[in-house]
Amino acid sequence: MPQLSADAIEQLRAQFDRQLEVGLHHGAQLAVYVDGDLVVDFAGGSTGPDGDETTPETRHVLFSCTKPFAGVGLHQLVEQGELDYDDRVVEHWPEFADDGTQKASITVRQVLSHTAGIPFGEFDEQYESWGDWDAVVAAMEDIEPVFEPGTTPAYHAINYGWLVGELIRRCSGQSVEEYVAENVFEPLGMDNTGIGLRDDEPNDVATLAGYEAFERCHDIDEGLEDPAAYAGAYNQEAMRRTVMPAANGIGTARDMARFYACLANGGSLDGTQLLTEATVDEATTTHAETESDGTLSRPARYGLGVWTGGLAADMFGAASKERMFGHAGLGSSFGWADPELNVGFALVTNGIRDESFEHAARVGQLSDAVRLLLQD
Repeated sequence: MPQLSADAIEQLRAQFDRQLEVGLHHGAQLAVYVDGDLVVDFAGGSTGPDGDETTPETRHVLFSCTKPFAGVGLHQLVEQGELDYDDRVVEHWPEFADDGTQKASITVRQVLSHTAGIPFGEFDEQYESWGDWDAVVAAMEDIEPVFEPGTTPAYHAINYGWLVGELIRRCSGQSVEEYVAENVFEPLGMDNTGIGLRDDEPNDVATLAGYEAFERCHDIDEGLEDPAAYAGAYNQEAMRRTVMPAANGIGTARDMARFYACLANGGSLDGTQLLTEATVDEATTTHAETESDGTLSRPARYGLGVWTGGLAADMFGAASKERMFGHAGLGSSFGWADPELNVGFALVTNGIRDESFEHAARVGQLSDAVRLLLQD
């Protein structure tokens, strides 16, 4: 099994530090597991423009890196027989759609693979209601398809979490943040990670900094609009305490790398089994693919709750392979697993960069370094 030598780790540290030196972010963390062991656990920079030192324990907003955490919770319920991937959502959530409508045909598999056809709607702009789960449920019951279900891969940036979260609640009897904490984070020892901040937790999360567009790069009209504009919203304590299973996980690179190390190892790590190997294989196989995603306007590959690699436009690095899987967080963070090398990787930062190039470039540089140094 390939390993990172002391010299390789030193070289990787130099690349990590270089990104901080040139100002790609105020603070960052990089963690890497190889064959079940934490071999890289870097932190540097500050927790904000005028913040304290970033340490490996500093918690950050993880944005859409949250999605796979919730997804694993739903996969566990499938393993338990509480639902099936090809069940229609209305079988578990009858109020979701009226009988005989196009929306009533939406399946659990389509929700997880971003092909449900309801990627966005009016509720996306109703931030004041996101903290009210009853309002969330009502909005998902009222929303109408933008695309015919099952036909068009279109990233469900926020709605993915509402849908998966309510399915978890309907099938387990627990709220999504409670279920995932009890069945994913706690068993795996992800002690500094949660879906939103709980009432008894301090608001000690690193401050996000939005950067202007990189003027020397052509605007290729991809990704979500103006990712830097999200910094102000997600620096608000109320937003951090909202339960958003698609977008406001709070955590560290160390915890995220551990999560992916578990999945890279077939769903188990240090005696804890989150999923069976068969479920991991099903979840991390490509289920939907497109040359132009209906939301992001770029090529995309989706497993069930994760992105899969092998595309020039993805963030797994120049050496990306389809067998790799993981997820990005809005212009800020990325985590992936490589089951062939048994590696779990996570980069977490507080500097929101443009998704189309800068975010992908800084993540890709470190992803490539890890995989190349492992194979030296």
